[in-house]
Amino acid sequence: MRDVATLAGVGIKTVSRVINGEPNVSEAMSERVLRAAAALDYQPDVHAGSLKRGDRRTSTIGLLVSSVANPFDSQVHRAIEVVAAERGVAVFAASLAEDPENERTMVHASIRRRVDGLIITPTRPDQGYLAVELDRGLPVVFVDREPTGLMADAVVSDNVAGAAMATRHLLQRGHRRIAFLGDLDRVQTARLRRQGFLEEVGRAGVPTVDLQIITDLHDEESAALAATRVMSSVPPPTAIFSSQNLVTIGVVRALRELGLSRTVAVVGFDDIALGGLLDPPITVVAQDTQGIGTLAAQRLFARLDGDTSPGQTYVVPTTLIQRGSGEIPAPPR
Repeated sequence: MRDVATLAGVGIKTVSRVINGEPNVSEAMSERVLRAAAALDYQPDVHAGSLKRGDRRTSTIGLLVSSVANPFDSQVHRAIEVVAAERGVAVFAASLAEDPENERTMVHASIRRRVDGLIITPTRPDQGYLAVELDRGLPVVFVDREPTGLMADAVVSDNVAGAAMATRHLLQRGHRRIAFLGDLDRVQTARLRRQGFLEEVGRAGVPTVDLQIITDLHDEESAALAATRVMSSVPPPTAIFSSQNLVTIGVVRALRELGLSRTVAVVGFDDIALGGLLDPPITVVAQDTQGIGTLAAQRLFARLDGDTSPGQTYVVPTTLIQRGSGEIPAPPR
């Protein structure tokens, strides 16, 4: 605040009045202070009056997930909470709703509340704006997706290898007409899973004319409509790789309504609730959500404890769980 006052050429009390929205400050004066605050990337400290500890710790961390509608995020959230609770730290969580515009807004909201560190699932195409916060000593760990424009710790699944494993599983059962149904194309994990799929069918020598690739699906409804449309093509695919859990639910629903759930093979990326109780049970490439959340929290606390090593990406393996839907063989040619 003192730096803002110096740059604006006003007193600290004037800066305080402007930042806190108090009356009796002219519009011109307010604009001058706000310009100085923006130039210095100043974030008001809402806890400044109550913080007494020398290290200014608040025993809170911020968690910004891509979407609370996705079970993956809630499972990662829970794993992070377990680690934080062991250290007496509260987790303040918020959903970005997969909206890039929300990311920076929620990051700054968390910083204003003086969280000790941040765990973020990035949604913006670039996280370079966080460099100033890292320089100021705020630990930041990314989860599920790697940051762009920034060197920091990230904990992710092996998306390319997992998608390749799912695709290979279908190829080994004779499928050549495989449809790929993917998440929003601007989502990093969606692109990586599509990459793994295409690389594996390429290694198998499958002509691209035999493939149907549909992207920019993000919920059960859009996936169900896409799966219905795909199955009406001539010839239809004999197998579907759905690269996100909500997409898998939509695919399963569509195949059931079409009476094709026992004849079209399905492998999904991400496990789904009660997937083993469906008919047929759903074969999935499961992510280690507990391992991802635990490691992300451990890395954040390691940074808080003084780890200054260069940021790096930690890749957590995926696991193929065979339950039935992915083992349906291709029909005889």
